[in-house]
Formats: sequence, structure tokens, C-alpha cells
Amino acid sequence: QVQLVESGGGSVQAGGSLRLSCASSERTSNAYVTGWFRQVPGKEREFVAVISGGGGRTNIADSVKGRFTISRDGAENTVYLQMNNLKPEDTAVYYCAARRDVVLRTASRFYEYWGQGTQVTVSS
Repeated sequence: QVQLVESGGGSVQAGGSLRLSCASSERTSNAYVTGWFRQVPGKEREFVAVISGGGGRTNIADSVKGRFTISRDGAENTVYLQMNNLKPEDTAVYYCAARRDVVLRTASRFYEYWGQGTQVTVSS
């Protein structure tokens, strides 16, 4: 059972930056893809970014491309989401998720393991 813990959320003004971390209880590199999703009340969970187990492949949602990057530190069993030039519409609870797979899934239904989420609030 993989346990995921997100951290790094908070409140920032538009144009600011945050780095979210997703720490895994197990070594997920090479065998698991890890994704970031976000959700606002009343809406479905939205794909943000995903990274392969080895860290060499990524997929970023068009809505955040050019502003967000995803990376992995295999030694630390941690995946990061660097968020720059944040906008009020980025306000959401951000979740990381993992799946034992090599395909970079963008649909939340494919993911087996989820963290508890971390709140990101961007004010204008």
C-alpha cells in the first residue's frame, strides 16, 4: 500500500510561486507514474501534470503549460510540482496520485493511490 503525503500549499498573490511536494512511503520510481490533480468545490477533479517512474517523461495540462513543471527526486521518493505565475483560477485543492504503470494517465479514475490534498489559494 503506497501512502502519499502532499505539502507546500498555501496562500499567495497572483504572479507568485509555490512548490508542492508529494512524498511517498515507498520507492515509486521506475514502477509508478505520479500525477497531480486539482479540484474546486462542485467541479470534477482536473488533471494538472504527470511524470513517469524514471522521471524522463512528463505531460502537463494545457491550462498550466509554461507555468507549472513536474519533477521527481528518486532518492527522496518525492515528486514536486513547481507552480509559477500563479493565477486566481489556480485556486484549488491539489492532490497527488500514483499508479503502478508506465503510461502517463491523465484521467483520475486510473489512479490507485491518493494523498489527502493541499490547499492552494491565489488572490488577485
